[in-house]
Parts: sequence; C-alpha cells; structure tokens
Amino acid sequence: MFSYFEHYPTFLVFMAVVIGVVVTILLTPALIKLLKAEHLGQQVRDDGPQTHLVKSGTPTMGGIIMLLAVAVAAFAVGVPDPETYLLLGAVVLTGIVGLVDDISSIAHERSLGLTPKAKLICQFAISLAFILCAVNILDISPIVDIPFVCQLDLGVLTTVIPVGENSSISIPWLYVIFDLILLMGLSNAVNLTDGLDGLAAGTVMMVMIVMAAIAYRENLLEPAIFSAAIAGACVGFLWFNSHPADIFMGDTGSLALGQALGCLAVVTKTEFIVIIIGGLFVAEALSVMIQVGYFQRTGKRVFLMAPLHHHFEKKGWSETKVVVRFWIVSGLLAACGFVLYFSSSMMVA
Repeated sequence: MFSYFEHYPTFLVFMAVVIGVVVTILLTPALIKLLKAEHLGQQVRDDGPQTHLVKSGTPTMGGIIMLLAVAVAAFAVGVPDPETYLLLGAVVLTGIVGLVDDISSIAHERSLGLTPKAKLICQFAISLAFILCAVNILDISPIVDIPFVCQLDLGVLTTVIPVGENSSISIPWLYVIFDLILLMGLSNAVNLTDGLDGLAAGTVMMVMIVMAAIAYRENLLEPAIFSAAIAGACVGFLWFNSHPADIFMGDTGSLALGQALGCLAVVTKTEFIVIIIGGLFVAEALSVMIQVGYFQRTGKRVFLMAPLHHHFEKKGWSETKVVVRFWIVSGLLAACGFVLYFSSSMMVA
C-alpha cells in the first residue's frame, strides 16, 4: 500500500505507529460491545488487592485487536520478509495460547485459566521453533554481545543434523537454552506486569519504541515496522485501558507482547541489552520469584504482595500513581538500554 514511500523508511516506521493506533481505536469498541453482550469478563483474584474486586466482569481478551492491528500495519506498510513472518508467527501463536487461557478462565469463572504446566509447554514449543528458525533461516549468529565487556560464543556446542542432500539444521545448544530462558521469561514477565489499568500497555509502548529505533539503526526495516506497530497498538489500547479500564488485554495480549520483545531481541542481537530495556518487567518477575522462594523457606514475605506493583498499592499508593511512576521507571530503563546499545555500536563502528 505504501510502496511509493519505500525510499522513505522513517516515514514507514511512523506510519506503522499510526496504523497501529487507528486500527486499535476503531475496532476495540466493537469488541467491548461484543464481550459485554456475551458476558465475557475478567475474573479477579480473590487473594489480590480488595480494591480490584470492582474490576470483576470487565471485558478482557483485548489483545486480539492489538495483534490484529500489528498484522495489518506490518502487511500494509512493510514488504513482509522471513523476519516478519517469523515474528508474527511466534507472537500470534503465543497470543492464541493466551486466548485459550483467557477463555478457559472465563468458562470456569476463575482467574487461573490454563495450568502453568500447559502454558509453559506451549511457550516452550513456540520459543524453540522460533529460535531454531532464527538460527537456520535468518542466519542469526549464536553470539550474545555484552556491551563493553565481551561477546559470548554460545555456539561452541552445536549439533548439525543433515536434512536432504544439501541442507542441514544447526542446533547451538547453549544459545538455544539461553534464548529459551529469555523468551519465556519476558513473555511471563509482561504477563505478571499486566495487573493494573494501563500498566502493561504503557510500559510495552515505551520499550517497543526503543526496539524500533534499534532495529532501524541495524537496517532491519521490517522488524522496526513490527516494533512500531506494537507501540502504536499499545497507544490505541491505552485509550480504553486507562484507569478505570473499559477492557483488559488479557493473557492474549500480555503473553504475546512479552514474546514479541524477546523475539525482537534475538533478531536485533540485543539479547543482553533487552534485560535493561525491559528492566521493569524483569523486576516484576523477580519480585514474584523472591516472594515465593523466601516464603517457602521462612514462611515470611519480603514484599507486602507480589508482583511488585501490588506491593506499592499495599503501601497506600493509588493505582494511578503506581502506573504513572512505573511508566517513568520503564521509560528511564528503556532509555538507558538504548544509550548503552548506541554507545557500544559507535565503538564498533
């Protein structure tokens, strides 16, 4: 559709943002109306903050529109290549896992949905397939760059499996294990962050703007368009997800957005830096791990409630204050990650 502007890549990236915003804003009201008519609403945890009980019944699965908006932007603005299809494939499949989880949660009128084991198995399969395709189709090198420190060659233990006469499949085991932890970790970390109105959408939006800038600098236009489209979809979704939320993205959105961040880190070779860029998500996940581990060992809690955003609610912060301050922290971390990436790339250049 925008082939006339193919010589203006910056314009295309900005158009991806605009299309992501517009598609999400135009289609979300219809989804809200449908979900309300069918009485398909979020089930709120009984052990969560009591102030959240009023959110029970709020339409969920808004991630469906977000993923649709990203796909529309990617195909309308860009010229899809193997990177686009792999990114979309991994993200949409993860979104489907989240959708099944959301539907299961609503059908059984509980907040848990699929069992953790079932979700992890699905995430493992999707992430593994993406990593192997990235290595063998996109020729992604099994090296993790730690800026100003070293490059870790995680391809030292590689198995090559012949396929036919002239092709083979390479399995760099250490790199696969590292990326599996990264992709599954980020997917579930964003899912844990999605506990307050506008929190996940706002923080992911900031992170994806930085990932788009990194992809653009790496001359990876299609991943840049993909990242920008996600940022736009998050902006559009915030119109309806800001406090008090008219709709939640559900696991359909949060699991998929986290997967998108991990996959983009692999494609742009920022597997280490993304831990800083998405530092807020890492902190949220670590707060849960610390809380559970410490409680199992001592019977006591480190935080008033986990994930971390609930801890600050328990301390008396309003939901809006927590969200805005977490946005600020996320933006600062994303900016620090970009500065680290940019300065290291300048040293290489």
